Amino acid sequence: MPEGDVVVLLHGLGRTSLSLYIAGRELRRAGYDPVGIYYPSRSGSIEELARHVRRRLPERPGATIHFLTHSMGGMVARYLIRHQRPGDLGRVVMLAPPNQGSQLARRLRSVELFQRVMGPAALQLGAGQQKIMDLLGPVDFELGVITGDRPRIGLLARLIRGPSDGKVAVDEARIEGMSDFLVVHRGHTFVMNDPEVIRQAIRFFETGRFEQA
Repeated sequence: MPEGDVVVLLHGLGRTSLSLYIAGRELRRAGYDPVGIYYPSRSGSIEELARHVRRRLPERPGATIHFLTHSMGGMVARYLIRHQRPGDLGRVVMLAPPNQGSQLARRLRSVELFQRVMGPAALQLGAGQQKIMDLLGPVDFELGVITGDRPRIGLLARLIRGPSDGKVAVDEARIEGMSDFLVVHRGHTFVMNDPEVIRQAIRFFETGRFEQA
């Protein structure tokens, strides 16, 4: 049983901890202690956001610390784990993470409105795959990735090559070293609220694997 295990919830760009409320509720029902941490996602670099989160990690002696992240939250978690890894780190589940950087951010990073509204961390995602990999480093922890392949109809989705969830391409979510990978027929914005996605995340925390169809 996971009693005493903490799951840190990290929201995506421009969101708040409330965006992961449903996931937190289901984690609590499964016996975990969910802790949502808000960070000002549009006001700092990935490095600054990770330091903000690290200062707010719960101190629970004897408890394992897992992470459930959405989108940008996964990049913040990767930087944090690389540079200030919790000694009691457990498993990590990332939902729709731009692990290889973002085509969308690359295409829009020269647009002044994008720069002003989305902030420094979003610009980093558009700096190119190698730069984001150099910044975040390799995955050397138990990681499960769930991403979607159902884009919303619109201009932004048309800027992405290949299957995507409307914001992140399926191939951008993959990362060498991950333990498991699952593609669901969901869009980016609300993937974290899907009951099956939450069930699969809990299964990964329990077993280190998703249930494949």
